[in-house]
Amino acid sequence: MRIAVIARVFGILLTVFSLTLLPPIGVSLWYDDGTHTAFSAAFVITLVTGLFMWLPVHDLRQELRTRDGFVVTSLFWLVLGSFGSLPLIISPQPDLGITDSIFESISGLTTTGATVITGLDSLPPAILYYRQQLQWFGGIGVIVIALAILPMLGIGGMQLYKAEIPGPVKDTKLTPRIAETARALIVIYISLTVLCGLGYWWAGMTIFDAVGHAFSTVANGGFSTHDASMGFYANNHAIMAICIVFMFTAAINFGLHFFAFRNRRLSHYWKDSEFRFWCILTICAALLISLYLWFLGIFTPSGSFLHGFFQVVSIGTTAGFSSENFSAWPAFLPYVLLLLGILGACAGSTCGGIKAVRGMLIMKSGLRELNRLVHANAVVPIKVNGKIVPERVTDAVWGFFAVYILSFFVFTVIVMATGENFVTSFSTVASCLSNIGPALGDAAAHYGSVNEVAKWFLILAMLMGRLEIFTLLVLLTPAFWRH
Repeated sequence: MRIAVIARVFGILLTVFSLTLLPPIGVSLWYDDGTHTAFSAAFVITLVTGLFMWLPVHDLRQELRTRDGFVVTSLFWLVLGSFGSLPLIISPQPDLGITDSIFESISGLTTTGATVITGLDSLPPAILYYRQQLQWFGGIGVIVIALAILPMLGIGGMQLYKAEIPGPVKDTKLTPRIAETARALIVIYISLTVLCGLGYWWAGMTIFDAVGHAFSTVANGGFSTHDASMGFYANNHAIMAICIVFMFTAAINFGLHFFAFRNRRLSHYWKDSEFRFWCILTICAALLISLYLWFLGIFTPSGSFLHGFFQVVSIGTTAGFSSENFSAWPAFLPYVLLLLGILGACAGSTCGGIKAVRGMLIMKSGLRELNRLVHANAVVPIKVNGKIVPERVTDAVWGFFAVYILSFFVFTVIVMATGENFVTSFSTVASCLSNIGPALGDAAAHYGSVNEVAKWFLILAMLMGRLEIFTLLVLLTPAFWRH
């Protein structure tokens, strides 16, 4: 591991990140909400720190290698999330402490969408805009890291996509192709954001809300400018439909979007095994929940299908918007939604969770074992997109799943030990580890009532979930630090 190379990368990252504090200053001045001083102070602190790290090593021209990639990827969210919390700490509104500010910032950057803030409708516009912007930039980071870096690092079976996506394929260093890949992905990401924002504006949102919600929709983050989330627009079916379409689109592997962008073709979407698996699962779950809501008479038939499909897509893509207080829905419905969020959508998208491709491989692996009970000597290969999946990848997926479940139970017990009840602990850990956002129990409305010690562990859970767990855990192994 080369400290100078890593310091140069983070110096550049912080310097660039400081520029993202300029738009909120403009918003503050436009609306005259008085928060521009907080953003200005945060801008200076972040810029000076970034330049302090970059200037001594700016002439260094060495490329990042795999070991450095693990460190940069692991610290990316923590460092930017910490500096991103500065405006929230400094600003008198919304009057957050250090813990809550860091929680809100990291929740935004990891596109988790869990919030500790109440009274959103009365907050200064610049603060509201900044929260949405955090998620949007976090979404870009998610896409670039998921498609350009994690497959090369071989995280939990994501090497399955090493030859399928437009990222670097060498195993020894992070190549300049990352820049080429990132540019194309950012063009696609910005295009989706612009289309989503125009759609919201056309459907009746104000320009401010349209921009803010476009940021969090395409990032599958879930932050809103209203306490009621998308329920604020529940009577506007056009807005709800646009939200569903763009949450769904952003939850598709951006490698597929890249292929469509480059080759001007759409047929490859349905040919992708993961996409088909996730689509079928989403449709079946949405029909089940919608029909059950209708059967119980909670909504009208049209309302049942609107809220049923919206919440399945929202939680299933780990966006976390709410059209209704689904935590109050009867019987098993909230837990079905939570399980969908734990699975997540497609790898290489802005969503969190285990990812559909891993769920599909685990299911196929289980079916193969059942087949072997009947035909002990049968050779039954597991295939994805018509290609045989190497046993090494299947083993990595099972390893990831085992560590994920173990982490889930350990975090749940720890949060319970801090004084939270079981439902709150179980659901907040599931939500943060899978980057979903909404939870059940005492955190159903917001996380403000969760105790501070639990919040720090939930911050760690958000980081682990966004880092695909292994990226962070590998730093704790003695083998990583040996030369």
